[in-house]
Amino acid sequence: MFPFRRASLTALPALLCAAAVAAAPCGDTSAGFEQWKAAFAQEAAAAGVGERGLQALAQARYSQRTINADRNQTGVRYSFEDFVRIRLGSLDGFAAQARRRLEPNRAFFAALEQRYGVPAGILLSIHGMETGFGRTMGSEPVVSSILTVAYDCRRAEFFTPHAIAALQMVDRGMLSPTQLGAFHGELGHTQFLPGNALRYGVDIDGDGRVNLYETGDALASTANFLARKGWRAGEGYQPGSHNFSVIGEWNAATVYQQAIAAAAARIDR
Repeated sequence: MFPFRRASLTALPALLCAAAVAAAPCGDTSAGFEQWKAAFAQEAAAAGVGERGLQALAQARYSQRTINADRNQTGVRYSFEDFVRIRLGSLDGFAAQARRRLEPNRAFFAALEQRYGVPAGILLSIHGMETGFGRTMGSEPVVSSILTVAYDCRRAEFFTPHAIAALQMVDRGMLSPTQLGAFHGELGHTQFLPGNALRYGVDIDGDGRVNLYETGDALASTANFLARKGWRAGEGYQPGSHNFSVIGEWNAATVYQQAIAAAAARIDR
């Protein structure tokens, strides 16, 4: 199901700094978005964004749905049991779904573990947790969403590099200008932010481009991310271990980390 040929890790330079260009002014409503885009185009061009990326910027629209989702986050804290019930249904049921995906692809996952040290259970748990194994990868245009939160004053500093990265991905053929993703620009099977997609993306099927909407590339890229963050091959990943702390590099919520580790243990046994 997931082809495994010679892996080709895309050589990705660090995002360029556009210090010579004044930062585009942020805003709190849609009113200034078009003016901001004109200023941001200069910033993007100075960071190396090419014609296709700049065209995607020009065509982007303010995403009110993204802003609504961002501002309506309540920060509800779930117990581990409630989190599992809401996100996974049950650990055993979730693990059974994952093993149905593992069985016909054991050679692929074994090759990933040999290369990156990350076991199948962790990768499948992340895949299932993030998008239901690819069933729900988002409903908002990635470029418009990430540009909207880069424009919004609340977290412009954090999202601006990811907005530049999304435009660079368009330039490189890694992302369609109209590709759908999550509300904050997360994309693909495991919901990479664009900057991380550029930095850690892997072309595992050897077709010449990193495509995080293709399962193989997405899982290989996820394994590469964890390996680059310090995953130790052959070691455990339950709470208190070094590898459990690496899961925190993927998602900072402790209950998320606990659910990934618990589900992975059931998948890998």
